[in-house]
Amino acid sequence: MKLARPDVFHPRIVLASCRQLPDGDGDDDGLVAALRSRGLHARWMAWDDPRTEAADLVILRAAWDYAARREEFLAWTARVRNLLNPPAVVAWNSDKHYLRDLADAGLPTVPSFFLEPGQAPVLPAALAGAEVVVKPAVGAGSVDALRFTDHGAAAAGAAVLLDEGRSVLVQPYDARVEAGETAMVFLGGEQSHAFTKGPMLPPEGRSPALDESGTYASEKLAPADPDFPMWDLGHAALDAACARAGVAKADLLYARVDLIGGPEAPALLELELVEPALGWSQLDTATRLLQLRRFAIEVESACERFGLGPLSHRRP
Repeated sequence: MKLARPDVFHPRIVLASCRQLPDGDGDDDGLVAALRSRGLHARWMAWDDPRTEAADLVILRAAWDYAARREEFLAWTARVRNLLNPPAVVAWNSDKHYLRDLADAGLPTVPSFFLEPGQAPVLPAALAGAEVVVKPAVGAGSVDALRFTDHGAAAAGAAVLLDEGRSVLVQPYDARVEAGETAMVFLGGEQSHAFTKGPMLPPEGRSPALDESGTYASEKLAPADPDFPMWDLGHAALDAACARAGVAKADLLYARVDLIGGPEAPALLELELVEPALGWSQLDTATRLLQLRRFAIEVESACERFGLGPLSHRRP
Protein backbone atom coordinates (compact mmCIF):
# COMPACT_ATOMS: atom_id res chain seq x y z
CA MET A 1 0.00 0.00 0.00
CA LYS A 2 1.33 3.43 -0.95
CA LEU A 3 1.38 5.98 1.80
CA ALA A 4 0.06 9.40 0.94
CA ARG A 5 2.66 12.16 0.90
CA PRO A 6 1.83 15.72 1.82
CA ASP A 7 2.32 18.36 -0.82
CA VAL A 8 5.59 20.03 0.13
CA PHE A 9 5.92 23.65 -0.94
CA HIS A 10 9.31 24.93 -2.05
CA PRO A 11 9.35 28.75 -2.05
CA ARG A 12 11.16 30.45 -4.89
CA ILE A 13 13.97 32.39 -3.21
CA VAL A 14 16.17 34.98 -4.89
CA LEU A 15 19.45 36.34 -3.58
CA ALA A 16 19.34 39.80 -5.10
CA SER A 17 22.52 41.18 -6.60
CA CYS A 18 23.20 43.68 -9.38
CA ARG A 19 24.10 43.15 -13.02
CA GLN A 20 27.77 43.92 -12.32
CA LEU A 21 27.87 41.12 -9.70
CA PRO A 22 25.49 38.45 -11.01
CA ASP A 23 26.61 35.87 -8.42
CA GLY A 24 27.35 38.25 -5.55
CA ASP A 25 30.70 39.61 -4.44
CA GLY A 26 32.20 36.22 -3.52
CA ASP A 27 31.85 36.46 0.25
CA ASP A 28 28.38 34.86 0.13
CA ASP A 29 29.48 31.83 -1.86
CA GLY A 30 28.34 29.41 0.87
CA LEU A 31 24.80 30.77 1.19
CA VAL A 32 23.14 28.75 -1.56
CA ALA A 33 24.51 25.47 -0.15
CA ALA A 34 23.55 26.45 3.41
CA LEU A 35 19.99 27.21 2.32
CA ARG A 36 19.77 24.01 0.35
CA SER A 37 20.78 22.04 3.45
CA ARG A 38 17.54 23.31 5.03
CA GLY A 39 15.49 22.39 1.98
CA LEU A 40 15.44 25.96 0.68
CA HIS A 41 16.32 26.53 -2.95
CA ALA A 42 17.75 29.93 -3.87
CA ARG A 43 19.31 31.45 -6.95
CA TRP A 44 21.20 34.66 -7.63
CA MET A 45 19.50 37.28 -9.74
CA ALA A 46 19.97 41.00 -10.37
CA TRP A 47 17.41 42.98 -8.38
CA ASP A 48 16.16 44.77 -11.51
CA ASP A 49 15.54 41.51 -13.37
CA PRO A 50 11.72 41.47 -13.79
CA ARG A 51 11.66 37.81 -12.75
CA THR A 52 12.48 38.77 -9.15
CA GLU A 53 8.91 40.00 -8.78
CA ALA A 54 7.65 36.44 -9.29
CA ALA A 55 9.82 35.13 -6.42
CA ASP A 56 8.20 34.17 -3.14
CA LEU A 57 11.06 35.65 -1.12
CA VAL A 58 13.84 38.07 -2.10
CA ILE A 59 16.95 38.50 0.06
CA LEU A 60 19.03 41.60 -0.63
CA ARG A 61 22.70 40.67 -0.75
CA ALA A 62 24.74 42.46 -3.43
CA ALA A 63 22.51 45.16 -4.93
CA TRP A 64 25.43 47.57 -4.85
CA ASP A 65 24.13 49.81 -7.62
CA TYR A 66 20.94 50.85 -5.81
CA ALA A 67 22.33 54.23 -4.72
CA ALA A 68 22.33 55.60 -8.27
CA ARG A 69 18.71 54.48 -8.75
CA ARG A 70 17.28 54.74 -5.25
CA GLU A 71 13.73 55.80 -6.14
CA GLU A 72 13.46 53.01 -8.71
CA PHE A 73 14.98 50.59 -6.19
CA LEU A 74 12.55 51.56 -3.41
CA ALA A 75 9.59 51.21 -5.76
CA TRP A 76 10.85 47.72 -6.58
CA THR A 77 11.18 46.79 -2.88
CA ALA A 78 7.48 47.61 -2.49
CA ARG A 79 6.51 45.36 -5.40
CA VAL A 80 8.32 42.15 -4.50
CA ARG A 81 6.20 39.72 -2.54
CA ASN A 82 8.39 39.35 0.53
CA LEU A 83 11.69 41.14 1.12
CA LEU A 84 14.50 40.75 3.62
CA ASN A 85 15.33 43.07 5.13
CA PRO A 86 11.81 44.61 5.13
CA PRO A 87 11.03 47.51 2.77
CA ALA A 88 10.50 50.01 5.61
CA VAL A 89 13.97 49.22 6.93
CA VAL A 90 15.52 49.55 3.46
CA ALA A 91 13.84 52.91 2.84
CA TRP A 92 15.11 54.30 6.16
CA ASN A 93 18.62 52.84 6.05
CA SER A 94 19.41 53.56 2.40
CA ASP A 95 19.75 57.29 3.16
CA LYS A 96 22.47 58.28 5.63
CA HIS A 97 20.15 60.81 7.23
CA TYR A 98 19.39 57.79 9.43
CA LEU A 99 22.54 58.73 11.37
CA ARG A 100 20.69 61.80 12.64
CA ASP A 101 17.91 59.56 13.97
CA LEU A 102 20.43 57.37 15.80
CA ALA A 103 22.16 60.40 17.31
CA ASP A 104 18.77 61.76 18.41
CA ALA A 105 18.13 58.38 20.08
CA GLY A 106 21.22 58.99 22.23
CA LEU A 107 23.69 56.70 20.49
CA PRO A 108 27.34 57.82 20.31
CA THR A 109 27.77 58.43 16.60
CA VAL A 110 30.45 60.13 14.55
CA PRO A 111 29.16 63.75 14.21
CA SER A 112 27.21 64.10 10.97
CA PHE A 113 26.25 67.28 9.11
CA PHE A 114 24.10 67.40 5.99
CA LEU A 115 24.03 69.78 3.04
CA GLU A 116 20.96 69.68 0.82
CA PRO A 117 20.54 70.51 -2.89
CA GLY A 118 19.88 74.23 -3.26
CA GLN A 119 22.07 75.09 -0.28
CA ALA A 120 25.47 76.74 -0.62
CA PRO A 121 28.35 74.25 -0.20
CA VAL A 122 29.49 75.77 3.10
CA LEU A 123 31.04 73.44 5.65
CA PRO A 124 29.69 73.71 9.21
CA ALA A 125 31.59 76.03 11.55
CA ALA A 126 31.78 73.17 14.04
CA LEU A 127 34.27 71.48 11.70
CA ALA A 128 36.63 74.45 11.37
CA GLY A 129 40.22 73.25 11.19
CA ALA A 130 39.26 69.58 11.11
CA GLU A 131 40.03 67.08 8.40
CA VAL A 132 36.70 66.05 6.91
CA VAL A 133 35.03 63.30 4.91
CA VAL A 134 32.53 64.32 2.23
CA LYS A 135 30.22 61.68 0.79
CA PRO A 136 26.75 61.40 -0.76
CA ALA A 137 23.96 60.82 1.76
CA VAL A 138 22.68 58.09 -0.54
CA GLY A 139 25.65 55.95 -1.43
CA ALA A 140 27.07 52.47 -1.05
CA GLY A 141 30.49 50.87 -0.99
CA SER A 142 32.30 54.19 -0.26
CA VAL A 143 31.80 55.22 -3.90
CA ASP A 144 32.20 59.04 -4.25
CA ALA A 145 33.42 59.35 -0.65
CA LEU A 146 36.41 61.70 -0.31
CA ARG A 147 38.70 62.93 2.45
CA PHE A 148 39.94 66.55 2.73
CA THR A 149 42.20 68.71 4.88
CA ASP A 150 41.56 71.75 2.65
CA HIS A 151 38.03 73.01 3.36
CA GLY A 152 37.95 74.90 0.08
CA ALA A 153 38.54 71.67 -1.79
CA ALA A 154 35.98 69.94 0.45
CA ALA A 155 33.38 72.58 -0.37
CA ALA A 156 34.14 72.15 -4.07
CA GLY A 157 33.70 68.40 -3.73
CA ALA A 158 30.39 68.93 -1.94
CA ALA A 159 29.30 71.37 -4.67
CA VAL A 160 29.74 68.69 -7.34
CA LEU A 161 27.38 66.36 -5.48
CA LEU A 162 24.88 69.14 -4.72
CA ASP A 163 24.83 70.19 -8.36
CA GLU A 164 23.87 66.61 -9.22
CA GLY A 165 20.87 66.95 -6.89
CA ARG A 166 22.38 64.75 -4.18
CA SER A 167 22.33 65.41 -0.45
CA VAL A 168 25.80 65.51 1.10
CA LEU A 169 27.07 64.11 4.38
CA VAL A 170 30.06 65.85 5.97
CA GLN A 171 31.82 64.28 8.95
CA PRO A 172 35.06 64.96 10.80
CA TYR A 173 37.75 62.46 9.88
CA ASP A 174 38.33 60.44 13.05
CA ALA A 175 41.91 59.18 13.20
CA ARG A 176 40.74 56.10 15.12
CA VAL A 177 39.63 54.68 11.79
CA GLU A 178 43.33 54.13 10.98
CA ALA A 179 43.21 51.21 13.41
CA GLY A 180 40.31 49.80 11.42
CA GLU A 181 36.55 49.67 11.81
CA THR A 182 34.99 46.91 13.86
CA ALA A 183 32.13 45.37 11.88
CA MET A 184 29.72 43.41 14.08
CA VAL A 185 27.29 41.05 12.37
CA PHE A 186 23.83 40.18 13.71
CA LEU A 187 21.56 37.42 12.42
CA GLY A 188 17.89 37.48 13.37
CA GLY A 189 18.64 40.36 15.74
CA GLU A 190 21.22 38.39 17.71
CA GLN A 191 25.00 38.72 17.59
CA SER A 192 26.81 36.36 15.26
CA HIS A 193 30.43 37.30 14.51
CA ALA A 194 32.71 40.25 13.82
CA PHE A 195 35.61 41.36 11.68
CA THR A 196 37.72 44.45 11.14
CA LYS A 197 37.89 46.58 8.01
CA GLY A 198 41.04 48.49 7.23
CA PRO A 199 40.91 52.20 6.32
CA MET A 200 39.65 52.72 2.76
CA LEU A 201 39.86 56.47 2.08
CA PRO A 202 43.23 57.77 0.87
CA PRO A 203 44.26 61.30 1.94
CA GLU A 204 43.22 64.61 0.42
CA GLY A 205 40.58 64.17 -2.16
CA ARG A 206 41.82 61.00 -3.85
CA SER A 207 39.13 58.43 -4.60
CA PRO A 208 39.34 55.00 -2.93
CA ALA A 209 40.34 52.05 -5.06
CA LEU A 210 37.23 50.27 -6.30
CA ASP A 211 36.65 46.59 -6.91
CA GLU A 212 36.87 45.62 -10.60
CA SER A 213 33.05 45.74 -10.76
CA GLY A 214 33.25 49.45 -9.89
CA THR A 215 30.45 49.10 -7.36
CA TYR A 216 32.33 49.23 -4.03
CA ALA A 217 35.69 50.13 -2.53
CA SER A 218 38.12 47.29 -1.99
CA GLU A 219 38.57 46.40 1.67
CA LYS A 220 41.19 44.65 3.79
CA LEU A 221 39.42 42.43 6.31
CA ALA A 222 40.55 40.46 9.35
CA PRO A 223 38.79 38.51 12.14
CA ALA A 224 37.77 40.37 15.32
CA ASP A 225 36.46 39.60 18.80
CA PRO A 226 34.79 42.77 20.17
CA ASP A 227 34.29 43.27 23.90
CA PHE A 228 30.86 43.44 25.57
CA PRO A 229 30.44 47.26 25.46
CA MET A 230 30.82 47.21 21.69
CA TRP A 231 28.22 44.49 21.25
CA ASP A 232 25.97 46.42 23.64
CA LEU A 233 26.22 49.48 21.38
CA GLY A 234 25.41 47.27 18.41
CA HIS A 235 22.26 46.00 20.13
CA ALA A 236 21.27 49.56 21.03
CA ALA A 237 21.67 50.60 17.39
CA LEU A 238 19.41 47.78 16.25
CA ASP A 239 16.83 48.65 18.92
CA ALA A 240 16.77 52.28 17.79
CA ALA A 241 16.56 51.31 14.11
CA CYS A 242 13.69 48.89 14.67
CA ALA A 243 11.78 51.45 16.75
CA ARG A 244 12.22 53.99 13.96
CA ALA A 245 11.21 51.59 11.16
CA GLY A 246 8.43 49.92 13.14
CA VAL A 247 9.73 46.35 12.93
CA ALA A 248 10.89 43.75 15.45
CA LYS A 249 14.60 42.90 15.77
CA ALA A 250 13.78 39.32 14.80
CA ASP A 251 12.51 40.68 11.46
CA LEU A 252 16.06 41.69 10.54
CA LEU A 253 17.58 38.73 8.75
CA TYR A 254 20.98 40.41 9.03
CA ALA A 255 22.56 43.62 10.24
CA ARG A 256 26.06 44.99 10.45
CA VAL A 257 27.12 47.66 12.90
CA ASP A 258 30.40 49.44 12.13
CA LEU A 259 32.20 51.05 15.06
CA ILE A 260 35.45 52.90 15.54
CA GLY A 261 37.34 53.10 18.82
CA GLY A 262 37.70 50.52 21.55
CA PRO A 263 35.34 49.31 24.29
CA GLU A 264 36.05 52.37 26.47
CA ALA A 265 34.41 54.83 24.07
CA PRO A 266 33.17 53.27 20.82
CA ALA A 267 31.43 55.44 18.24
CA LEU A 268 28.98 54.28 15.61
CA LEU A 269 30.16 54.97 12.08
CA GLU A 270 27.55 53.08 10.05
CA LEU A 271 24.55 50.81 10.54
CA GLU A 272 24.19 48.57 7.49
CA LEU A 273 20.78 46.97 6.97
CA VAL A 274 20.40 46.95 3.18
CA GLU A 275 23.01 44.56 1.71
CA PRO A 276 26.18 44.64 3.83
CA ALA A 277 29.10 42.31 3.32
CA LEU A 278 28.92 39.91 6.25
CA GLY A 279 32.55 38.81 6.39
CA TRP A 280 31.93 35.07 6.11
CA SER A 281 35.42 34.55 4.69
CA GLN A 282 36.98 35.85 7.93
CA LEU A 283 35.62 32.89 9.90
CA ASP A 284 37.37 29.55 10.26
CA THR A 285 35.71 26.74 8.35
CA ALA A 286 33.78 25.22 11.26
CA THR A 287 32.50 28.58 12.52
CA ARG A 288 31.60 29.72 9.02
CA LEU A 289 29.52 26.61 8.37
CA LEU A 290 27.80 27.02 11.74
CA GLN A 291 26.92 30.66 11.17
CA LEU A 292 25.82 30.05 7.59
CA ARG A 293 23.49 27.42 9.03
CA ARG A 294 22.17 30.06 11.42
CA PHE A 295 21.53 32.35 8.46
CA ALA A 296 19.61 29.56 6.71
CA ILE A 297 17.57 28.86 9.85
CA GLU A 298 16.63 32.54 10.04
CA VAL A 299 15.49 32.40 6.42
CA GLU A 300 13.48 29.28 7.26
CA SER A 301 11.88 31.14 10.16
CA ALA A 302 11.06 34.08 7.89
CA CYS A 303 9.40 31.70 5.42
CA GLU A 304 7.13 30.51 8.20
CA ARG A 305 6.25 34.13 9.13
CA PHE A 306 5.42 34.87 5.51
CA GLY A 307 3.27 31.75 5.12
CA LEU A 308 5.87 30.04 2.94
CA GLY A 309 6.50 26.98 5.10
CA PRO A 310 6.73 23.48 3.57
CA LEU A 311 3.08 22.63 4.33
CA SER A 312 1.68 26.11 3.70
CA HIS A 313 0.32 25.20 0.25
CA ARG A 314 -0.89 21.70 1.05
CA ARG A 315 -4.10 20.77 -0.72
CA PRO A 316 -7.03 19.61 1.47
